[in-house]
Amino acid sequence: MRQIVFLTIIISFFSCSNKNIFYIDAETGNDSNSGHLQKSAWASLEKVNQTLFRPGDKILFKAGNSWNGQLELQGCGTAELPISINKYGEGKNPAIHGNGKKLHTVLLHNVEYMEVRNLEITNTGKEQVAKRRGVIISAENFGDCNHIVLDSLEIHHVNGSLVKSDGGGSAIIWQNRGDSIKTRFIDLQITNCHLHHCGRNGINSRGYTNRKEWHPSLNVVIRNNLLEQIPGDGIVPIGTDGALIEHNVMRDCPDVLSHKEAAAGIWPWSADNTIIQFNEVTGHKAKWDGQGFDSDWNCQNTIIQYNYSHDNYGGFLLVCNNGSNVNTERNIGTTNTIIRYNVSINDGIRPYKTTRRDWFAPTMHISGPVENTQIYNNVFVIPEKQIAENDRTIVEMDNWGGPWPKNTLFANNIFYIDEKADFYFEGDIGTKFTNNCFYGEFENLPEDPAAIFEDPQFENVTAYGEGFEVLKNFMLTKSSPLKDKGIPLFNKQGKDLFGNSLDSKISIGVHEF
Repeated sequence: MRQIVFLTIIISFFSCSNKNIFYIDAETGNDSNSGHLQKSAWASLEKVNQTLFRPGDKILFKAGNSWNGQLELQGCGTAELPISINKYGEGKNPAIHGNGKKLHTVLLHNVEYMEVRNLEITNTGKEQVAKRRGVIISAENFGDCNHIVLDSLEIHHVNGSLVKSDGGGSAIIWQNRGDSIKTRFIDLQITNCHLHHCGRNGINSRGYTNRKEWHPSLNVVIRNNLLEQIPGDGIVPIGTDGALIEHNVMRDCPDVLSHKEAAAGIWPWSADNTIIQFNEVTGHKAKWDGQGFDSDWNCQNTIIQYNYSHDNYGGFLLVCNNGSNVNTERNIGTTNTIIRYNVSINDGIRPYKTTRRDWFAPTMHISGPVENTQIYNNVFVIPEKQIAENDRTIVEMDNWGGPWPKNTLFANNIFYIDEKADFYFEGDIGTKFTNNCFYGEFENLPEDPAAIFEDPQFENVTAYGEGFEVLKNFMLTKSSPLKDKGIPLFNKQGKDLFGNSLDSKISIGVHEF
C-alpha cells in the first residue's frame, strides 16, 4: 500500500511539473495539443503569442526547426521563478525569421523576469526600413522592469536604415519611457550573443535623457558579445547609471555609411558612471568619427579602461560634448571621464578625404565643453602611415558649439611613433602633460616637465593583431627606462592591464612590475 501511495505521489509530481513547460515543434507539433510534452508539442508562434505565461514557465523551441513570423511574449516571472525561453533537443539553434513583416522579430514589451537563450533571429525585408530590429525590449508606464536576459543569441541580417536621423536599425534595442509612470530597466543583461550583418547598429537604447526627468536604468550589463559586419554604432547605453560593458569584440565593419553619418564603436550617451573595459574594437570605418571608443554628450564619470583598439579609420578615442546646450536640463556636461590602461595601435588610418573635414582622423579627438578628463597609463603605437595625406595628429582639441575642453590631464602614457606626428591645441584651458614617454619625432610637442624621450623597450612592438593575447608584446622589459617613472593616479586596489597590482611606484604604460 505504501508503495502504491509513493508511486502515486511521484506520478502526480511529474504531471504537475510538466504543466509549466511548453514545447514548440514546427515540424510535428499541433496547436491543439497541450504543449506540455515533446510528443504533444505546439507548432506555431501564434500559439505562443496568444499565451499569457506565468512565473517559472519554460517555452522550449525544438533545435533545428525554423519559424517565419514574430515572437511576441506575454507574462511576467518573479525573481525566484523567471520565465525561460530556450531550446530543446540536439542540433542548431531554433531560428525565427521575421522577414521584415514588422519592425521586430522578437518583442519583449512590459514583461519582466524573463530570460531568452539559444535562438537564431533574422529580420530581412525587401528593402532597408528605419527602426527595423532583431529584438526590441520595451517598457512603457510600467515602473521598474526587472531582470531581462538575452543570452547566446545569434542575430543577423537585419536590414534597418543606415540613416541615424531616420531611426537607423539594429540587432537589439531597449527603450523605456512613460509619462504617467516613470519606467526603467533594472538588471538588463545582454551576454554571449553573436550579432552580425545588421544595419545600422549593434546594441542601442532609448531612455530618459533630460536631467529634469532623469530616471536611469540600473545594473545594465553587456558582456562577451561578438559584433561583426555592423557599419554604425556598436554598443551605446543611453539613460543609464552604472552600465557595465565588458569583454565584447567589434570587428570587420563595412564601409557603407554616407559621409553625413557619424558612428563609433562603444560609447555612452547621456549616461552616468559607465564602465567600458576589456573590449576590442577594430576596423571601424565610419566617415565621421569612426573611433573605437567615445565618452559622449551629457555623460558623467565614464571609465574606459583595459581596452584594445586598433586599425580604426577615425582613431582610438573621442571625448565630446555640445556647447550650444551645455549647462541646461538637457545637458549638464561631460565631466570626469577616465581613460586608462588601454592600448591603441594603428588607429586613425582613414584612407580617403571626407566631405565633412578632409582627412581628419586624429588618434584622440577631444571636442567641446568636456571637463576634468584624465588620460593616463595608456600605450599609443602609431606605425608609418600608408598614404601621404593620412592624418598624423595624435591629440586634437577643438570647440563644439563654442566652448573648448577644460582641465585635461595626460600622464604616464607612451607615445611610440614611427614617423613624424603632431599635437594640436588652440583654445583649450588647463591641459596638462606629465610623466609621459615620447619616442619618435614630434611637432608641437606639449610641455611635459617629467617627459622621457627614450625607447620604452616593449617586449615586441612590431607584433600585433587581433585578440588580447597580442598585448603581452607591449609589456615592458625589465631594463625599461619607464619602470617606476610614473605618478600614482589609480587607487591602491587598482590593477594594470595584465592584472598586476599597483603600488606606490608606478611605471609608465600599461604594465606594472
